[in-house]
Amino acid sequence: MDLFSIVGQFPTQRSCIKHLESIRWPHGPCCPYCGALKPTRLNGRWHCNACNKSFSVTVGTIFHNTKLPLQKWFMALSLIINAKKGIAARQLARYLKVRPNTAWRISMKIREAMKGDKQQRLLEGLIEMDETYIGGKPRKTRKQESDGMNYKAGRGTKKIPVIGIIERYGQVRVSIISKKKVNFKHLSSLVRKEVNISKSVLVTDQAQFYKRMRSLMTHKTVNHSIEYTKGWIHTNSIESFWALLKRGIVGQFHKVSVKYLNSYLNEFAYRFNNRHNGDLFEKTMQKAVSL
Repeated sequence: MDLFSIVGQFPTQRSCIKHLESIRWPHGPCCPYCGALKPTRLNGRWHCNACNKSFSVTVGTIFHNTKLPLQKWFMALSLIINAKKGIAARQLARYLKVRPNTAWRISMKIREAMKGDKQQRLLEGLIEMDETYIGGKPRKTRKQESDGMNYKAGRGTKKIPVIGIIERYGQVRVSIISKKKVNFKHLSSLVRKEVNISKSVLVTDQAQFYKRMRSLMTHKTVNHSIEYTKGWIHTNSIESFWALLKRGIVGQFHKVSVKYLNSYLNEFAYRFNNRHNGDLFEKTMQKAVSL
């Protein structure tokens, strides 16, 4: 849903509240505190006759205690789910005419609603797996290495390792991992958790920690020092996702702290996994009111 649709469908605070009520309570309102049915409408809010508490539809949701008009929340949600490479808090603040700190808080609340589904299916078919490293300054090229320093790539850096597993033409799973756990023991455990190994073929590069994967499942490798693809054996799908993620972090957010990196990973994975979902706005809204 784009901004024009939001302005047209939700022109007032009341229309936004009514939409949230239809999503959260499709069979009629109930008290979020005690679960009692048939509360009484009182001064624009609801009053529970069982526990004698008043509440609104935003109680217990990402909109709880907000002072902003709900229309701005709806606009922010639309902007974030439609921004392929994300949108920075300062840019969002200019669109919504709010302070940057307020825009950042809105973004983080929406990212809470974009966390992965609790019952995700196992990936199967052609599975690509790869690691990347996020954070820190860009590695200098040989032409720039005039200070005598050794600028290493990959595991030699102080960057944060991120593991990605993607189902070709399907969904992706990403997670932060400690450098000490970038080994066969922990990676194989991650594969068992995310992949249906009996119905899948794993494709990776020739990194040392992937070599024993053939003992777990069918495993093919591509030698990137020679070629990027060997017929259907390649890791281009996960590399494309890394490109989106890194362009978003470098071009939009510029810097992401370790504390919040997982939230940003969830955002990019959620948007990627739902890229063909025409009702993504409604799906995210449903998750937002059911937290």
